[in-house]
Amino acid sequence: MELQDFYSSHGQFIGGAWCPGSENASVVVNPSTEVALGEMTPAGAAQVTEAIEAAWSARGAMRALTAWNRSRLLRRAATLIDERAEALGRLVALETGKPVRQAVGEAKASSESVDWFADEARRVFGMSYESRVKGDRYLVHMEPLGVVAAFVPWNFPLLLLARKMAPALAAGNTLVIRPSSEAAGATMALIKCFEDAGFPAGAINLVIGRPGDVTPTIMNDARVAKVSFTGSVPIGRQIVAQSAVTLKRVSMELGGHAPVIVHADADIDAFAALAAPGKFRNAGQVCASPTRFYVHESIAREVEQKLVAATRALRLGSPLDDATDLGPLTTSRRRDAVEKMVDEAVSGGARVLSGGTRPSTMERGYFYEPTWLTRLQPDAAVLNDEPFGPIGTLATFSTLDEVAAEANRLPFALAAYVFTRSLAKTHATVDRLEAGVIGVNTFVASTAETPFGGSKDSGYGREGGPHAIRDYLDTKFVNVAMPADAE
Repeated sequence: MELQDFYSSHGQFIGGAWCPGSENASVVVNPSTEVALGEMTPAGAAQVTEAIEAAWSARGAMRALTAWNRSRLLRRAATLIDERAEALGRLVALETGKPVRQAVGEAKASSESVDWFADEARRVFGMSYESRVKGDRYLVHMEPLGVVAAFVPWNFPLLLLARKMAPALAAGNTLVIRPSSEAAGATMALIKCFEDAGFPAGAINLVIGRPGDVTPTIMNDARVAKVSFTGSVPIGRQIVAQSAVTLKRVSMELGGHAPVIVHADADIDAFAALAAPGKFRNAGQVCASPTRFYVHESIAREVEQKLVAATRALRLGSPLDDATDLGPLTTSRRRDAVEKMVDEAVSGGARVLSGGTRPSTMERGYFYEPTWLTRLQPDAAVLNDEPFGPIGTLATFSTLDEVAAEANRLPFALAAYVFTRSLAKTHATVDRLEAGVIGVNTFVASTAETPFGGSKDSGYGREGGPHAIRDYLDTKFVNVAMPADAE
């Protein structure tokens, strides 16, 4: 099926039925070719209200399901996502430019996340304990919040959404989802897996529309109990401010600017082999992407040479080619922002070790070469603002005190990475770093069974792991006082 046919036959998902949007059609562009993939009609504010009403009405149907019922439905959805991983990955590659091998991996990771919460649905435990009065009981119940809104960006359209949908549904909530329009088809295909799994009509609602139509309508509706948001810091601040009007609960997974500390005893070859693909995965459009690399001065020259060599071995090309390591950036705006950062850094005296320009071999598409910069001025934008693109910076350090202070200098506290063969240095460095996720000798920042999230300007709340479902539950205390003559 061509994507245009897919957009036309799906569109919005409201109250258990697919329907077109109510606004003027918008074009979805392939970032690799700059050719239109098709047109889709966005949802308007009235349709967003319909979606909220459908979710509100479906609360009873979701609460009627036992934890075991919800677990079975989630397991079916996880199985369908896994079975359709190749097709889902191809949609992500076409719409976002992510290399198809990485995109299929994202689909597989999404399946794992849903599968994890299929188990967690059956592990929502309350408490029962003696009261102060003999024979009475204190009971603590965990209950669903009701209607949950999920906002997700385009860089991981499957995984980020799965990490919100799975715990929300496992807890017995209903959903209103607002994804990025850039990944409309991939999102529709993911929702189709949940529809085919058999969730009640209205439990899951998808509205793909312009932020000005969707976000205010959701934020102003008191029936929406919680918002889970992944995106930029400025938009996150706006949503937190708007949530105060109706006292919605919020979870914020915002930006990052991850430092990487490479100690003198690190395995340089292993580091370089991991750092090049790790830095440029999804063209650097990853909130936990390693960005600021600090290398001990005694090994700096060797690290620089091997890192550049490993980067030049990466293949830039079509995201549909299995051999491609880097595709284009997802939007022309993102490519322009990356280009501006590099140009300004170079104007300020930075040295380009590799990349630093659009590839001459690519006549079309939002491509930018994987870039390493060094000798940057402290006020360079790339050292202070999240680059969210294929840019890495290199600097040296001499002491742990020095590098820890520099690593923690920014208001971001999402991810950080450490490379060393010393357990003592591992503990000493990890203890000093301000980050919600730290990788030691690895750039793997999240799995289905582990918590992911940050603090400071990187937000609050955690996704994944055994505690994530708690953010989608309310606590009810029941004091059972028995009459003296009760049997």
